[in-house]
Amino acid sequence: MRVARRTELFTESVIREMTRLIQLHHPTDGINLAQGFPDFPAPQELKDAACAAIQADVNQYAVTWGAPGLRQAIAGKYQRWYGLGVDPEREITVCCGSTEAMLATLMATVNPGDEVVVIAPYYENYWPDTVLSGATPRFVALREPAMGSTRWGETWRLDLDELTAAFNDRTAAIVINTPNNPTGKVFSREELEVIAQLCQQWDVLAITDEIYEHIVYRGTHTPIATLPSMRDRSVVISGISKTYAVTGWRVGWAIAPPALINAIRKVHDFLTVGAAAPLQAAAAVALGFTDDYYQRLVDGYSERRGLMLDALEAARFPFAAPDGAYYVMSDISSFGEEDDVAFARHLVKDFGLAVVPGSSFYPDQVSGRTRVRFSFPKRRETLYAARERLLSFSASR
Repeated sequence: MRVARRTELFTESVIREMTRLIQLHHPTDGINLAQGFPDFPAPQELKDAACAAIQADVNQYAVTWGAPGLRQAIAGKYQRWYGLGVDPEREITVCCGSTEAMLATLMATVNPGDEVVVIAPYYENYWPDTVLSGATPRFVALREPAMGSTRWGETWRLDLDELTAAFNDRTAAIVINTPNNPTGKVFSREELEVIAQLCQQWDVLAITDEIYEHIVYRGTHTPIATLPSMRDRSVVISGISKTYAVTGWRVGWAIAPPALINAIRKVHDFLTVGAAAPLQAAAAVALGFTDDYYQRLVDGYSERRGLMLDALEAARFPFAAPDGAYYVMSDISSFGEEDDVAFARHLVKDFGLAVVPGSSFYPDQVSGRTRVRFSFPKRRETLYAARERLLSFSASR
């Protein structure tokens, strides 16, 4: 049967494959540290708002590019947090999660023959999104810090010379994910300023996935759109999934100048029509949470980060500690392992613990081959149980 050649350039999601494997091999007692979803409740006020919206019959299509109340709440939040003035009528498109926002943005802004700079290791969707948009990804590497058991050591580093060399007349966009999945890197203002200078020099669009914007342990999250001369050449993407522990709700957004938003809206309309109306109403409530909610969020994830790193250290897994998001990359070569996929499958089948093979975050078959990613948006009990399974694995070696 005939299929599109573009689908042969990438595989299915390895992250979601690991979730299926843990459910297959350990349906009742498996621990999923592969897919990045919380196993603890969402805020009660948010859940109540969703239930109230359904009971109030907010059940039909919202405006395709987002319910007015939600767009106003998004604009208010960006003004409050970043001093970024956003027109809710002309500069915001609400999508079915930040994942759809990224694909809609790339499909709306790049053409066949264009290149899109993607920084590796990367969230696995960026490569397929670029291919589906007809463009070619141009990969730039983050330099990995020495792995060990240092909690606040050297961070992942962007090679600015390699980055500069990646820009050319065919470059249409660069995708930036900060805080970063899978590394936990928080891009510094200095790094963002170099990216901004290159975008201006080569007339390139900066597309920033900022879904982990409120989960930062060291450093400061800076939207590149707030830098001088970048407001009109940036698309800011985020959503409610990670900040409010509702990854299954699929409510995200793109913020951009009107000309770009008009194009994004057209693509979004024919991709999904619109996000769930009652969940948009609830999201507007969440965006109005006071600052103490975000402080509790960081405090909670800081504790989980510590528990995860404690577990890795106790089980003799060297790691590169994250500065943001809720993932940590770890080295498995000290166990004599040189095949991350085989290792991850062994950990799932024999120890009931799912992680993500590191190679799934790179464009080649060599990088990441002795790395795996752990996800820690979990209850304390879950992380304690994961520690015991890692210790059992370590004792078996």
